[in-house]
Amino acid sequence: QVQLVESGGGLVQAGDSLRLSCAVSGRTFRSDAMGWFRQAPGKEREFVAYGSWSDSLTCYADSVKGRFTISRDNAKNTVYLQMNSLKPEDTAVYYCAAGEFYGRTRCTRPENYNYWGQGTQVTVSS
Repeated sequence: QVQLVESGGGLVQAGDSLRLSCAVSGRTFRSDAMGWFRQAPGKEREFVAYGSWSDSLTCYADSVKGRFTISRDNAKNTVYLQMNSLKPEDTAVYYCAAGEFYGRTRCTRPENYNYWGQGTQVTVSS
């Protein structure tokens, strides 16, 4: 059973940076996909970023491209989301997720991810 625990959320001002972490346990080689999603109040959960454990493949939502970066530390079994130039519209609960797939064609759909963390709140004030 894959378990995911996010941390690093908080209250920041517009233009600030924040790094989220997702500690992963119980992962097997099948769970190659790692993703970050977010959900704002009253809105659906939306894709933010995807990365592969096995190579450098990534993909990003257009709204965060150039500002957010997904990375991983294989030795620590941890995935990161570096968020720069934060905007008030980035305010949401951020979730990390693990999926048993590889590639960009499935990376944006939450139903393709098998395991989810509990979420961490990010609030960006203007």
